[in-house]
Amino acid sequence: IQGVYGITYGACALGIIWAVINYIRISKIQVTHSLVGNDSAKYGQHTPETLEDVGRYIAEGANAFLAQEYQYIAPFIVLMTIVIIFVAEKELGYFYTAVAFVLGALTSCVAGFIGMKVAVFSNYRTTFQAQKGLAEGFKVAFQAGCVMGFFLVSISLFVLMTLIIVGQKIYGYDQSEDKVYFWESIAGYGLGGSTIALFGRVGGGIYTKAADVGADLVGKVEKGLPEDSPKNPATIADNVGDNVGDIAGMGADLFGSFAESTCAALVIASNAKDLLVGTYIYYPIVLSAFGLFACFLTSIFATDIMSVNQEEQIQNTLKWQLIISTVILTPVHYAVAQLMLPKTFKLGEINSNNIYAFYCAISGLWAGFIIGYITEYYTSHSYAPVREVASSCETGAATNIIYGLALGYLSTVIPVICIAVCAYVSHKLLGMFGVAIAALGMLSNLAVGLAIDSYGPISDNAGGIAEMCELGEEVRKRTDALDAAGNTTAAIGKGFAIGSAALVSLSLYGAFITRSSKTGKEGGFKHKIGDASITSPLVFSGLLIGAMLPYAFSAMTMKSVGKAAKQMVEEVRRQIRVYPGILTGETRPQYSECVKISTQASLKEMFAPGALVILTPLLVGLTFGPKAIAGLLAGALVSGVQMAISASNTGGAWDNAKKYIEAGYLQVNGQVRKKGSEEHKAAVIGDTVGDPLKDTSGPSLNILIKLSAILSLVFARLFGDYALLVCALGEGGDECRPEPGK
Repeated sequence: IQGVYGITYGACALGIIWAVINYIRISKIQVTHSLVGNDSAKYGQHTPETLEDVGRYIAEGANAFLAQEYQYIAPFIVLMTIVIIFVAEKELGYFYTAVAFVLGALTSCVAGFIGMKVAVFSNYRTTFQAQKGLAEGFKVAFQAGCVMGFFLVSISLFVLMTLIIVGQKIYGYDQSEDKVYFWESIAGYGLGGSTIALFGRVGGGIYTKAADVGADLVGKVEKGLPEDSPKNPATIADNVGDNVGDIAGMGADLFGSFAESTCAALVIASNAKDLLVGTYIYYPIVLSAFGLFACFLTSIFATDIMSVNQEEQIQNTLKWQLIISTVILTPVHYAVAQLMLPKTFKLGEINSNNIYAFYCAISGLWAGFIIGYITEYYTSHSYAPVREVASSCETGAATNIIYGLALGYLSTVIPVICIAVCAYVSHKLLGMFGVAIAALGMLSNLAVGLAIDSYGPISDNAGGIAEMCELGEEVRKRTDALDAAGNTTAAIGKGFAIGSAALVSLSLYGAFITRSSKTGKEGGFKHKIGDASITSPLVFSGLLIGAMLPYAFSAMTMKSVGKAAKQMVEEVRRQIRVYPGILTGETRPQYSECVKISTQASLKEMFAPGALVILTPLLVGLTFGPKAIAGLLAGALVSGVQMAISASNTGGAWDNAKKYIEAGYLQVNGQVRKKGSEEHKAAVIGDTVGDPLKDTSGPSLNILIKLSAILSLVFARLFGDYALLVCALGEGGDECRPEPGK
């Protein structure tokens, strides 16, 4: 056991040290009045001090939003903790599920906050370094991504391991049933992380897209202003949104996936007596620890070995991060399976061996790799699909919308096949435990995945700051190149998040079925789940309800973006109408008013979608019992994955089609069509429609399918013992029959 502790805490220490080293490297960049070796006058009339001013405006807006968001969420966390203590714990006096829930929520908050702080610390430094060259700007943005990725994974693993060690010391256990309950209580950690992720993703997504849509519709379409123009009142709010949505929100989302997949593997493994011996049950944790070691080696290639001197090298360097980490981790997974699992063991009725665990892990790892590349193919303007969407703008916005939607639908085919093959192989080999291991395999290079994902919004911010400070066309060209690659990496990050969410949700579903299938004599519940096949009327009805949830959720989040964007459009028009000097540069826009609108609208609108996700499984389970939940979770998973992939890739393709035109790559009848052309206006409309799809509804669906599953797992005891209509519907067994003589 000491070896397990050493490996885990050693990996966490390495990850945190590497994050600190990269932070120190960034902090050494001094934004001064002049540029070494360059004539700063050619970049415009503004000095680098203006960079700090704009960076400060963005940081203040992001800090204010997160502080208010966490204040709004805090009472809900307290309420959920009380509910867990009284209805989800084994009996009164047990608090460990509640403790795990609170720690998961706090860890998610800290990880999101640290990531946001690093992003707003690095964005204007990326702009400053981009004045010197492409390589300098790239290095800052990627180093900032490394701080986010390695800190989040390290702190997540550290808190989880400490939670387990302290829990064992406090509670102790000797009987197998006590051990099983202890590991089931750890699921609260994943629930806490996903609860914060839900509000972070939805709230941050509404914030960023309200500002983005408002800025685009008035600034670009109506007034012909460049993107991120200092004359656009919504520009600062737009840049704030990149941090609270794509940094804090994505960080919380992937933290939730990591925590939930680990918890699912632990819960399922705890039901196999062979894995409760020695340190075998720690296999999922050690798997993640070795992933950190591999990601550290991989990231050095981007920060210290590979160079980025040309635009095409940016994308290649980021892609090599995925290739190198996947190749390194393949033999690592084999070694971990040999080290941490018995040669043969039994999972329920399945006779297994450690080689099967290796196959499950690499099936998830390579499925994630393929999903990442397919996502890049459908969202990067280096390939035919996005160029086809850009060409469709020749005939207006309508054809652009049609082509973009078709691209999104088509892009689901290969990722879904990859997920299906991975799920089949892993389930065939190790049952639901294999699915949980496959999810961990897909997330084993999470530190690198988060680094390249965080790189995107930081580069986007850097481009916005360059435009606001009017640093000149050459600098903006460099930041645009960084941003274009960042758009694709962000789409790849969303692909990973969706793929892992599918496997995580399936593994949590398996943990729920396992927990709900026990009889009372086995420490189970009054209403055992029994037959959960699709031919059961209650399961099928639940399936239909679950399949509807992603549509209802997407409708609510998209309408919320629309309502907030409408307020933003009206405010931008008002400022331009009241202060005509804004468009001539004589009057400074009131940026704070737009920041206030996005903040208030997102905080107000995030609770209704959140309530839908949290209350639906609770109400269905408490009314109709575990069998209805089995259908609900399956329906939400199958429907939600398709919608999430389609929405994210459609929006990403529209965004990069717009950038393809802005870069001057589109030619019609031998003439180049750039900014200001009719084709560009059509592309902007497509991008505006895609904004809430790719940054609000699509990514938030990951959390819907995961949170529904982890919530059901944690509250399985409530559903199994107190479901109101199970007996009335004739879905119960002996427990519904009256005792003799009564």
